[in-house]
Amino acid sequence: MTTAPAALPDPTDPFVRVRGASEHNLKNVDVDVPRDAMVAFTGISGSGKSSLAFGTLYAEAQRRYFESVAPYARRLLQQLDAPHVQEISGLPPPVALQQRRGAPSSRSSVGTITTLSNLLRMLFSRAGDYPAGADHLAAETFSPNTAAGACPRCHGLGVGHDVAEELMVPDTSLSIREGAIAAWPGAWQGANLRSIVTGLGIDVDTPWRKLKKKDRDWLLFTDEQPSVLVEPEPGRIDHGYYGKFWSARKHVMNVLANSTSERMRERAMRFTRSQTCPECDGSGLRPEALAVTVDGLSIAAVNALPFTELAEVLRPLAAETDETREVAARISADLVARIEVLLDLGLGYLSLGRSSTTLSPGEAQRLRIATQLRSGLFGVVYVLDEPSAGLHPADAEPLLDVLDRLKAAGNSLFVVEHDLDVVRRADWVVDIGPGAGEGGGRILYSGPVAGLEDVAESATTRYLFGRERLSDALDHERRTPNGWLHLRGASRHNLRDVAVDIPLCVLTAVTGVSGSGKSTLVTQVLAEVVRRHLGQSPDDPDDAQLELEVADAAGLESFDRLVRVDQRPIGRTPRSNLATYTGMFDAVRKVFAATDEAKARGYGVGRFSFNVAEGRCETCQGEGFVAVELLFLPGSYAACPTCHGARYNPETLEVTYRDRSIADVLAMTVDEAAGFLDDVPSAARSLQTLQDVGLGYLRLGQPATELSGGEAQRIKLATELQRARRGHALYLLDEPTAGLHPADIALLLRQLHRLVDAGNTVVLVEHDLDTIATADWVIDLGPGGGDAGGQVVATGTPDEVAASTTSVTAPYLARHLR
Repeated sequence: MTTAPAALPDPTDPFVRVRGASEHNLKNVDVDVPRDAMVAFTGISGSGKSSLAFGTLYAEAQRRYFESVAPYARRLLQQLDAPHVQEISGLPPPVALQQRRGAPSSRSSVGTITTLSNLLRMLFSRAGDYPAGADHLAAETFSPNTAAGACPRCHGLGVGHDVAEELMVPDTSLSIREGAIAAWPGAWQGANLRSIVTGLGIDVDTPWRKLKKKDRDWLLFTDEQPSVLVEPEPGRIDHGYYGKFWSARKHVMNVLANSTSERMRERAMRFTRSQTCPECDGSGLRPEALAVTVDGLSIAAVNALPFTELAEVLRPLAAETDETREVAARISADLVARIEVLLDLGLGYLSLGRSSTTLSPGEAQRLRIATQLRSGLFGVVYVLDEPSAGLHPADAEPLLDVLDRLKAAGNSLFVVEHDLDVVRRADWVVDIGPGAGEGGGRILYSGPVAGLEDVAESATTRYLFGRERLSDALDHERRTPNGWLHLRGASRHNLRDVAVDIPLCVLTAVTGVSGSGKSTLVTQVLAEVVRRHLGQSPDDPDDAQLELEVADAAGLESFDRLVRVDQRPIGRTPRSNLATYTGMFDAVRKVFAATDEAKARGYGVGRFSFNVAEGRCETCQGEGFVAVELLFLPGSYAACPTCHGARYNPETLEVTYRDRSIADVLAMTVDEAAGFLDDVPSAARSLQTLQDVGLGYLRLGQPATELSGGEAQRIKLATELQRARRGHALYLLDEPTAGLHPADIALLLRQLHRLVDAGNTVVLVEHDLDTIATADWVIDLGPGGGDAGGQVVATGTPDEVAASTTSVTAPYLARHLR
């Protein structure tokens, strides 16, 4: 680390001055950015924007603040590594508002993110109407996340998991021997259970549907565990033994309660369905807390209200002048003031009880922005990661007003952003590039926005000042549908009895304000209807529990495949990476195994896997790094002292191909590897498709945990593009352009249109007007979000939807098409 001690700040200097920043791909960067201003960091994906804004400026500001904290207390704080930078002066204390997927905890909600739940619990505790004779309850009794408040049956979760017969036995035409009870274990355990069932006198060769109901119910649900003598079987067991019976339900519940294997737990979850807790009716609270009301509503009812309705309930309480109601008035007034900020940000359709796991990254970030606006901080630098991501143009306008208010309160805003309307509103722009990865990392321009127009090397300037448009770059004629998929009576979340017609063999953009039902329609309803028609198992165990209502679906026979290209990670551990996910690494390992040196040593393909003991470094188990535990400081990761990050043992690294080891290849970028492996057809095809979607800057061994959602989505798309398949597939994408520079969007759209040209159907949820304008067909939902949405407002070509008088999208699209 080359971080120098911070010089005493000059209070008269209005700039943050960075010298010698070399974090990630930054090339010893020097840059000055103004304080008390909105500064936009721009450049194509992978150019180094986040490395400068988050990896350098925010990380260094956080490090300096933590230096003032007692060492023991630092253990409790999540720290970033010290950045590679020589000097930064004039840096205020930071607040980072990053794009993060919903928190994994099912106990996290909109109320806990915004801290509004704390105020609401206080309102019910101090000013609620209690039943006659009831004792006063402390505020924590109104929280399902405390021992005092949690429902004893569901432990505050509001739901329980139980098995469902149709999930445990998906095919009733099979016999037990043929695997009718899918929930039972396989291999020896499964054979053991079949032998026990035979010993109980139940025929394992009769189709499941023909067995007696009492036998079927007993096999699936009994808690009895009789021991049964299993007779010797030729070829399997040569002696008898007593085996213990497990019903399918008991086996599933035992795995969920006791197994440490994530794979086994995920498998078991496929046979369960979430059910609302009958004791607390899903609220997660004890009966005594639910008996307390405010304005006739329990806290569970209030948690379920959209913010628009909650504000209407609380406003009369906030206006109370009766002295006996002073506490209720003061708490209600504070709640209303905080909720109004959320309404300004277009989040009125959300409710306090909405689980954070269901929020989009854009929704979660706006909730945090609203919380910061009410915090009253000044003199800090807010570092924001694409605050406009996932926003309809109508929702982006109030967001910009809120950012202006944060700046007016005496704060600095450093915003990593691709939305050109946001960039135009900035006081200053720092453009980084010109390319991505090794081709980027230079400051092309730092100054007022207008000055960027003269920087010919910048990819941003072409789009920012209107010299280039996506529609010009793509240059394709609008297609006409080749048939239709008709859905009738679709209901889920805020979609209520919706009828929609989806054209085939074209690219369709599904549009609408945030919360209008776009993702529900495309990634849940449409995906599930087609998945069930094709008999596919769900990608996500939660999808198996989807309660879906569709009265009629016609045209499903057109599809022979369903492909969901979402922004979920390509892996949850550093062991999963770009090369392993695309399958390219299999080809690379074969190349190394085919070398003369590998053959002479007797090394097979497995030797070149960092997951296999014989070839990997045993110190780090093939991870490339080791955890360092410190006594009074947080643990951190450091390069493995044995392999220095290479992942392999020395013997494996001695085998080379074209003078490069397997670790050298993993360290290459896609662009570098494309030249190195151009004579390996299967690897070359993978690398070419990754370049086609703009990912040439990523390293082959880049861990999945370091990839953004947008990068993960493009890796999935590239993986799909490299498969030469015929037939008619349905491709579903949820905001594929989120987090992409216009130049990268052009690359992505070119590939999506390639899929359509090959005879497939592409449906994408989208807010980007450039992307919508290039679509063949548009389905606009709304008119509002939440309960005010969920209806088809307009359909047709982009020009036809732009002419609609009822669509919120129409005026923005019309302006864009002019």
